Amino acid sequence: MRVLHVIARLNVGGTARYITQLAHALPKHGIETFVATGFVQGDEVEDPSAASIDLIRIPALGRSINPIKDHLARKQLEKIIAEIKPDIIHTHTFKAGYITRMKKLPVPVVHTFHGHLLDDPEFSGFKSKVIEEVERKLAKKSIRLVTVGRRVADELLEQRIGHRAQYVNIPPGVIALNVTPRAQALANLNLEDTGKPIVGWIARVTGVKNPMRALEVADAMPDTHFVMAGGGDLLDQVKAAAPSNVSVIGWAEAADLFGTSDIIISTSENEGMPVALIEAQLAGKPVVATDVGSVSEVILNHETGIVTNKNAGSIALALESLILDKAKRDEMGRLAATRSQALFSVERMINAHIELYASIVK
Repeated sequence: MRVLHVIARLNVGGTARYITQLAHALPKHGIETFVATGFVQGDEVEDPSAASIDLIRIPALGRSINPIKDHLARKQLEKIIAEIKPDIIHTHTFKAGYITRMKKLPVPVVHTFHGHLLDDPEFSGFKSKVIEEVERKLAKKSIRLVTVGRRVADELLEQRIGHRAQYVNIPPGVIALNVTPRAQALANLNLEDTGKPIVGWIARVTGVKNPMRALEVADAMPDTHFVMAGGGDLLDQVKAAAPSNVSVIGWAEAADLFGTSDIIISTSENEGMPVALIEAQLAGKPVVATDVGSVSEVILNHETGIVTNKNAGSIALALESLILDKAKRDEMGRLAATRSQALFSVERMINAHIELYASIVK
């Protein structure tokens, strides 16, 4: 069996690691695996995991909608399909799904939603309505629709995107990081140990991750040190607005951030199944996160962390409750690691894909 994966770009994040894990593991099970992608753009950085696999480049494929480039990208993809002759095409995220399914293909197409754009600030209002309608039409050209969390599927079905029988839930497989000891982690990040509790934030510094909300939380907690790691188009704005108790450090190793942090927070407007939060829990860190996407499937509320509304005050209160109770933090961290090891193993994810493909190609 041959499977061609298509994604617009492999920028730093959980989706890139998800795909590279598939590319490494599936051939061991007799599934030839190919990955076709464009290039990262602007100040984006390609995920280091991408260097470990052979990539087929689609030069015209970018994240933004551009009718001329999109038509060219489709032509380039058709050439790749003709050369590889896949049994299944598996697309990931909106843009690759659109380019691949804009015209019907003689090959069955599986599409994975690693989240969705319906709550993305960049695609609000009219744009969101257009995307919903496009996704409804594209779903009709898909043999299966994969989501990384059940809540993501429910939200898509609420918008009449696909039908229940099309959906398959496959959570990501996540490998536990070798967390850096605290003293070394602080040194690696050029941070001083001030003796204050440290709250870590790691994500793309973009609107959908809402880093400005993290600054609001930090402003309400002057006796806590916040460390924000990541890059993106809002990085300069965040640096300029950061209060004195916030260190905005740009891209950094998650193992170092987890090593420095007592608690991890997420302030996102939208998520699929957030890999960074799973990694944090595997590292034994309690997480406080906004209740979006499938976050509530990652965090067992008040047992492995706290799921809260989007209000900065609510997030601050949740953090304060954990900062004041080290025993509770430690117990949450232990349970978080145990639970995440059971639910988000790479083996489980790989086997689910093997079963999915076998159900399509008899």
